[in-house]
Amino acid sequence: MKEILHTDTAPAAIGPYSQGTAFGQLVFTSGQIPLDPKTGEVVGGGIEEQSRRAMENLVAVLAAGGAKPTNVLKTTCFLADMGDFAKFNAVYAEYFGENSPARSCVAVKTLPKNVLVEVEAVAVRG
Repeated sequence: MKEILHTDTAPAAIGPYSQGTAFGQLVFTSGQIPLDPKTGEVVGGGIEEQSRRAMENLVAVLAAGGAKPTNVLKTTCFLADMGDFAKFNAVYAEYFGENSPARSCVAVKTLPKNVLVEVEAVAVRG
């Protein structure tokens, strides 16, 4: 049966979706953008600060589902500007390192609230 995930350590959903869901051993996160979970506002700074906040939000939703970064099987990453790819990659590597999951990374025209990055993941509990 599908389980809806929720944590106060990640931003509340800003639309008709949940922060994440789980089914059996699988955890699916919604895309996490760089919102401060306490204020609901976009964090200041550039791609590095926004990437770090998006990844912290992702880790929080994974934890709500009983998973951690080492359990992530696949991520999809969205960048507002592919020119930020190298800086995004450096932050992303802090969270996955040598245990990197499969990944897609694409540039998109616009992201919610005009942020620079969004990351979603599929993980296994454990």
